[in-house]
Amino acid sequence: MRLLLGLMWLLHWLPLPLLGRLGEAVGSLLYIVVRSRRRIALTNLRLCLPQMPERQRRAIAKRHFQCYARSILERGVLWWASAERLRRLIAVEPALPLDAIRSGPTILLCPHFVCLDVAAVAITLETSGCTIYAEQKNKVFDAALRKGRARFHPVRLFSRRDGIKPIIRAMREGLPFFMLPDMDFGAKDAEFVPFFGVPAATLTATARLAAATGARVIPVIATFLPDYRGWKVKFYPTWENYPGPDMLEATRRMNAFIEERVLEAPAEYFWAHKRFKTRPPGEPGFY
Repeated sequence: MRLLLGLMWLLHWLPLPLLGRLGEAVGSLLYIVVRSRRRIALTNLRLCLPQMPERQRRAIAKRHFQCYARSILERGVLWWASAERLRRLIAVEPALPLDAIRSGPTILLCPHFVCLDVAAVAITLETSGCTIYAEQKNKVFDAALRKGRARFHPVRLFSRRDGIKPIIRAMREGLPFFMLPDMDFGAKDAEFVPFFGVPAATLTATARLAAATGARVIPVIATFLPDYRGWKVKFYPTWENYPGPDMLEATRRMNAFIEERVLEAPAEYFWAHKRFKTRPPGEPGFY
C-alpha cells in the first residue's frame, strides 16, 4: 500500500489531461478483468434503464469503469496538490453557499458519483464539516485518506455505529453534514423506495435528520469537466418544504432527484455498487 500511495503521489504532478487518460486506460483494463463488478454494473443498468439498448448500456458500463479508475488516480491531486492548483481545477457553480451553511444546520447531500471526493474538497477548502466515515482495513491507506480529506479545514468523522446523536450535536455546533444517501446498507433504518422504478432499500436518514434539526438540505454533485480541464461542483438550490410530514414521501423525493442527476451524467454514477442487494421479503436477489 505504501508503494501504491507513493505512485499516486508521483502521478499527482502530471498534467491532469495526461493523468486522466492514464486513469481511463486503467479503467478499460479493469472492465475486462474485474468480471464480478462488471456484472454488477450491467445488472444495475439493465434494471434502471431497461428501455436502453444493451449495446448502449455496455458502453455506459465501460465508460463508468474508465471514470472510476480516473477518479482514483486523480485523488492524488485532491490529497497533495496545492490549494491554488485545486481552485484552478475545481469550478464551483454557482458558488459555495457559505452564508446558508453558517446560518444554521445544513445537510450537504452528495450522491455517489465517482467525483464525490471533489465535492468534499471544494467544501473543506473553505470551511470545516462532518461526515460518516468507514474505516479502511489498511491502516496506512486509512491514515492517508483521513489526512487527505482534512488538509485545509478540520473534518469531524463519525462511524455509522455511532448513530445519529453525534451528528446532530456537530450540526448544532455549526458544522455542515456531508451526507452520502444512496447506498444499500440493509433493511435497518431503510424503506423500500423506488429508484428508477425498482424498489431499493433507501435510508430515510436524510429526511429524519432534517426533521430533527430543522436543517436545510442543499444537494451537491461533482462531475468531470470536458477535455480533462478538471471538475465541476454544482450546488443546487435548498430544497423547499423538506422533509414535510411524510418521511417516506421525502425519501421518494430524494431518489427522484438523484435519478435526474444520473441521467445527466450516467457513466459517472457508481453502478458497480450492489444498489439492489437488499430485497423486499419474498423477492429473489438480482446479483
